[in-house]
Amino acid sequence: MAHTYTSLHYHCVFSTHGRRDLILKDKLPEVHAYMGGIVRNLKGNVLAIGGTSNHAHLLIGLPSAMAPAEAVGKIKANLTGWVHQNITAMSSFRWQEGYGAFAVSCSQIDTVASYILNQPKHHETLTFEQEYLALLKKHNIDYDERYVLD
Repeated sequence: MAHTYTSLHYHCVFSTHGRRDLILKDKLPEVHAYMGGIVRNLKGNVLAIGGTSNHAHLLIGLPSAMAPAEAVGKIKANLTGWVHQNITAMSSFRWQEGYGAFAVSCSQIDTVASYILNQPKHHETLTFEQEYLALLKKHNIDYDERYVLD
């Protein structure tokens, strides 16, 4: 639409199925690069991608007509297909069903990007589960403890 201007940035977080270490550490750069390509194909902007062998964090800008749910669904589906076709050692790879997406203001982009790019160091002392629940609490998101990590 002409004369429509948006600045919509999201910190998206999702885990592998069962939060198992399904992403080979030596394949993380390839996996992250491919995710970035998917975001760019969706006409989005990649500001940071990080994670560990059991989860991913993305800081992305999305076009005004794309909801975070649509973007995350496409990222997860396309990456899974690519992994199964190209990385035979990761044949059991799949993502959890859900995700977290948190709006990021322009003033916090550098802080969130730094957080995402330092994931391996961050997770020397904190599990994914602890991190994810802390993010939900920080953003005042109500959740049912029985289902949040399914």
